[in-house]
Amino acid sequence: MQIFDGHRLGIAQGSLLLFSDYKDGGVMWTGQGPREMRRHVAFAEAYRGVPVVQVSLSMWDIDAAHNGRMDISTDAVTREGFDIVFRTWGDSRVARVRADWLAIGPVAHADDLMLD
Repeated sequence: MQIFDGHRLGIAQGSLLLFSDYKDGGVMWTGQGPREMRRHVAFAEAYRGVPVVQVSLSMWDIDAAHNGRMDISTDAVTREGFDIVFRTWGDSRVARVRADWLAIGPVAHADDLMLD
C-alpha cells in the first residue's frame, strides 16, 4: 500500500495508440515468438513523489485465426513519466493496440517547503 502524506493529490490520465502493425507489416502482426514494444509517457507536470500508475488495454485488434496472447504493464515509473510495455508471444498476430492509463500521486502545493 502506498500512503500519501499531505493534502494534495494529483490524478493524470491518458490514452495512447501503441501501434498499428497491420498497416506496415510490423513485427507484432508478422512476427513469431516473444515480442515486446515500449512507449514512454511523459506527465504534463512532475509529481512530488513517484505516483501509482495503472495501465489497461482499451482497444485490441487481433487475428482471430491465432491465439490472443497479450501482456500489458508499466515499467520505469518516475516523477516525470513511465513506460508502457506490451508483450505477445507464440504465433499471436496483433494488428493494433490502444492503452489507457491513470496516474495518482502527491503533487506540490504553493505552501510546501521543498527541500529536494
